[in-house]
Amino acid sequence: MNSFGRIFRVEIFGESHGESVGIIIDGCPAGIDLSEQDFTEDLLRRRSGGKGTTERIEKDIPNIKSGVYKNRTTGSPIMIEFINENKLSDDYEQFRTVPRPGQTDFVSSVKYKGFNDHRGGGHFSARVTVGMVAAGVVAKKILKNIDFKSRIIEIGGSSDFQKVLDKAIKEGDSLGGVIECSVYNLPAGIGEPFFYSLESVISQLVFSIPSVKAIEFGEGFVSAKMKGSDYNDVLIDISGRTISNNCGGITGGLSNGNQILFRAAFRPPSSIMKKQQSLNLKTGKPEDLLIRGRHDVCPVLRASVIVEAAAAVALCDLMLINKTNINKC
Repeated sequence: MNSFGRIFRVEIFGESHGESVGIIIDGCPAGIDLSEQDFTEDLLRRRSGGKGTTERIEKDIPNIKSGVYKNRTTGSPIMIEFINENKLSDDYEQFRTVPRPGQTDFVSSVKYKGFNDHRGGGHFSARVTVGMVAAGVVAKKILKNIDFKSRIIEIGGSSDFQKVLDKAIKEGDSLGGVIECSVYNLPAGIGEPFFYSLESVISQLVFSIPSVKAIEFGEGFVSAKMKGSDYNDVLIDISGRTISNNCGGITGGLSNGNQILFRAAFRPPSSIMKKQQSLNLKTGKPEDLLIRGRHDVCPVLRASVIVEAAAAVALCDLMLINKTNINKC
């Protein structure tokens, strides 16, 4: 499905080379101050143009079609559209017959019986994440004093980003990486037991970002090697603050008053300049494939703000659920 949320609901739309992409946001409270200028900073963080990013550069001007009047949200659904202008669709025609290894060309064609828009990856493209960033901006407005910080901590297994990027670009290859995201000032008790736990909801949205293959909270996989006496976070005041933060600010699926800390691992992009082998779907025989087009060498270079947006949307929905539950008491 293309929608998420119980109260703060988002529905993503569009294809990479279609007329436009964007987001519909329902459940946003009325009276929130919002204008096109509020989106500028986060959209610039996602924009391409730097070394290792795609040469496709879009203006990404947010067109607020509904739900805002005189720079205030009205309480009705907010529709935000971004026009696609910089398209080179012919680069993708060959992939209908010879799909790219690791890409969605084959599986999307099977799922949608060949009726899918294959250009630029269609609805599966990272182009569509511009809508998630926009939703994140709105969510952050609602969350007010909750702060989000994210950073790249690893590219291609190295902390020397420039060196590994230069090498991959020279070789016509691609790289994955790891983004760390922190959330500050979230009060204790946010989240729901089991299926809508804080980790579950954040993870669901982070995994919706193309190329994400793993996520961990706090010490994550390292905690599997620890003893309880080392892992347990000792409480030191009534706000929930602890000496350590091995659990990443989440206990039993609920926020515990400490910094929320998680890391998302991105795989290397499948579209590379090196010759690869694939399968010709018409002949059933192996065939060499050389990919043309404009592609990111490393997805994490533009993804920090997308990870933040996913966390913000998740927390906004959970905060509004929590507020609704409190009002019922």
